Amino acid sequence: MKVYFLTLGCRVNQYETDAVRADFVAAGHTVTDRPEDADCLIVNTCSVTGEADRKSRQMLRRMARANPDAIVVAMGCASELADGVVDADIVLGTRDKNLCLSKVEEYAGTRDHKTSHVRPPVSKSDSYHDFGTILSPEGTRAFLKVEDGCNKFCTYCVIPFARGRVASRTEESALEEAKFLAGEGYKEIVVSGIHVCSYAKDRGGDIMDLLNLLKKIADIPGIVRLRLGSVEPMSLTADFLEGLSKTGAACPHFHMSLQSGSDSVLKRMNRDYTSAEFEEKVRLVRSLFPDVSITTDIICGFPGETDEEFEETLAFAKKIGFAKIHCFPYSVREGTVAAGMPGQIAPEVKKARNSKLLALSNELEHAFAGSMVGKEVDVLVEQDNSGYTANYVRTRIESEDKIEPGTLYKGVVTAANGSDLIVK
Repeated sequence: MKVYFLTLGCRVNQYETDAVRADFVAAGHTVTDRPEDADCLIVNTCSVTGEADRKSRQMLRRMARANPDAIVVAMGCASELADGVVDADIVLGTRDKNLCLSKVEEYAGTRDHKTSHVRPPVSKSDSYHDFGTILSPEGTRAFLKVEDGCNKFCTYCVIPFARGRVASRTEESALEEAKFLAGEGYKEIVVSGIHVCSYAKDRGGDIMDLLNLLKKIADIPGIVRLRLGSVEPMSLTADFLEGLSKTGAACPHFHMSLQSGSDSVLKRMNRDYTSAEFEEKVRLVRSLFPDVSITTDIICGFPGETDEEFEETLAFAKKIGFAKIHCFPYSVREGTVAAGMPGQIAPEVKKARNSKLLALSNELEHAFAGSMVGKEVDVLVEQDNSGYTANYVRTRIESEDKIEPGTLYKGVVTAANGSDLIVK
């Protein structure tokens, strides 16, 4: 069969799509980038926001209309949470994506046009599904998933319902994949998960278990950079950060989810920190990682958010000096506590607040890039003499020579072009 893949949502989704793609290729099927040519269309859905859920359903409908003879597969978070008919022949939940190949081949053999639902309810006892070693399509940076699920239950979030409780990969399996990736020439490993700082908590561990894993990955020959996916601020203890800073490979870049700079909003969100506690974690990170870039997520228009609370968020974000803000207008997710809260914000107000956050993010991105001018940096080259610094700033290398992808190029930042850097 010719198979087309579409991935929506997070890096974990992309990692899992890569794993399913590898299963199909190993079984002798081919991958096409043209949905109209495909015998099977696989959509890895997302449901982190109402817009993501809507887009997932929209893409499934579009696939079914564009190629009515193809087998359509819906898998992932939106499929897990779907209540009613899904426009797909096969529906897979979040922890049974490994069944995709067998279900598609079984369906292709019968073509009885009866939707095959494989969607058992997620539960706290669900174990981590190990896909084995996965090659990332990115040439220099590979993603290594070590954890799934979340136990936090923020009032706006459906992910614990879609992904289930925390489930961790074994250290032996994670290291096996990291060694495989290093052998394939990947120089940077991004260790990721749905709530990566909860790694090993399902088996009685804590954040130091994650540190021990990271240290062992950093010691693998060929790995020169180690980056973490999104982290929860209160998980970053002094011992963890100090140990991480001593690995030598740890990148000075942390994506610390804030969500709001207003303490009253944070409380309604069921976040486990105040703005002052978040700020203290930022100080700690900056004391150990020179030139660190700290990026974040912020939700605007959360139920009951007043103009004053939103202004508190803007002021706090400016005070912290994030390198970038990922902005999201609050999206109602049925089944969450926030969906039933009073004071739902009008769409036009959310849109206006989101625009202000985007403007601030652009301002802060440019300021951070400007602060790097004159400094020596290492750029991991991806293509066309461009790549990323260790603190995750897009960089173009001014050179008449073509620099091979995968090269770690050392140079001095001569200028900032908006949020990007120029290096010689």
